[in-house]
Amino acid sequence: MMANPITRPEAKVLAEEEFRRFADLVASLTSEEWRTPTDCTGWDAHKMVLHVLGSGDAQASFRVFVHQLRRGMPLNKEIDSHHWVDGMNELQIRERTHLSNDELVAQVAAVGPKAVKGRWRTPPPARYIPLPFGPPIGWAPLKYLLDVGFTRDVWAHRIDVHAAIGRPMQLTTDHDGRLVADIVAEWARIHGQPFELVLDGPAGGKFTQGVAGERVEIDALDFIRTLSGRLPGKGVLSNPLPL
Repeated sequence: MMANPITRPEAKVLAEEEFRRFADLVASLTSEEWRTPTDCTGWDAHKMVLHVLGSGDAQASFRVFVHQLRRGMPLNKEIDSHHWVDGMNELQIRERTHLSNDELVAQVAAVGPKAVKGRWRTPPPARYIPLPFGPPIGWAPLKYLLDVGFTRDVWAHRIDVHAAIGRPMQLTTDHDGRLVADIVAEWARIHGQPFELVLDGPAGGKFTQGVAGERVEIDALDFIRTLSGRLPGKGVLSNPLPL
């Protein structure tokens, strides 16, 4: 069985909760953990938090978003860019490196509600502007990013930080399990192959598509890390879904 798509009211609740959980994680980091390398090349936990804060600032303010777009895009020529957003990500980090850890903790805690408010006040016509997300998603309306894309990004980086520092991640069925189920449904729809997927842990579940498909049993968070390229995948798990 596949989950129904996340509705917009549900998406707002998930977005607010994910920002809260990420802020709690940031507030708990030790001085050593801030400098722990993550699965994202070139990013330690500190740079990852800078990115999430910078992205939240852009979600909260259209003016900041335009600034990051205009100043960030040229940086793609300077860095090893794999996607047009890489330059924006780099700018987000560079412009916030002066912040102390305590300042980062405070700003990450404050930005979540502002970011969600900014996303949800986007006018309906703008929500349908097409954006290039690259393969395998292709072009999708802006609302895909506003409703679930930004939330998945924060969530994936919370997974990254926990994996890096070796601390168990707070997981609940209604939050993390819902995000997992939504990702499985989209991933299955895109690649179309039959499978039987058993995801272990509080965020997991059993999902099937078609008949006589490959059976895969894996931890739910390792599944997410595999789809996003953090871990290698084979068979049906070789079908990516960038996060």
